[in-house]
Amino acid sequence: MSADHHTTEAVFAAMSRARMANYLTACDGDETAALELYTWNSQVSAAFWETLGHVEVALRNAIAARLQLRHVHRRRTGSWLDDHHQELDPKARHDIRKARNRVRKKHKPVSDGQTIAELTFGFWRFLLAKQYNTGLWPDLARGFPHAPDKARHTVEHPVKRLHEFRNRLAHHEPVWDKPLAAYHQDDCDVLGYIDPAFAAWVDKNCRISDLLLSCPVTRPHP
Repeated sequence: MSADHHTTEAVFAAMSRARMANYLTACDGDETAALELYTWNSQVSAAFWETLGHVEVALRNAIAARLQLRHVHRRRTGSWLDDHHQELDPKARHDIRKARNRVRKKHKPVSDGQTIAELTFGFWRFLLAKQYNTGLWPDLARGFPHAPDKARHTVEHPVKRLHEFRNRLAHHEPVWDKPLAAYHQDDCDVLGYIDPAFAAWVDKNCRISDLLLSCPVTRPHP
């Protein structure tokens, strides 16, 4: 048994044949080619994680800043996270309680900044949902000053797609056969709606476009 074959067998054993089945099918059963595709899938997933990290931080900061201004303009006491007027749905309020509990467990001060950092991408995604169209959205829209229009769905739709894609990445699922160029465009769009200069900086340092040109198989989507 060659060293390369031994390595391939070791990887397939560690990853499991069931996990590698998607890659084997794409490569007509060629184990070496499947392993190459698996490696590429890992690389492009990591590249997307980098860019999605920028998207998530910029998105939460944009939304949180608008909600804080909204809170101040309405002359309300405390923090918008307290939601004394119950403008957030029960799930969002539950998420805030959980975030604050995580901050306490880390023995950190339960500040707005620490709490916001503990809230998930899903929390921010659902603040863009239809149920907030007449409540929060008129204020949140100002957090996306470079969007082509003020329609809520203009921002919600790419954020929703990115949230779903992020969940695939989090579970280490195959993404090589997904519309990766479209997801990358969603990244660029959301960041551009917030601040084109920041979007340009992220894109300059992003590895995704180069990786999309180097996939070892022909993908079903661009």
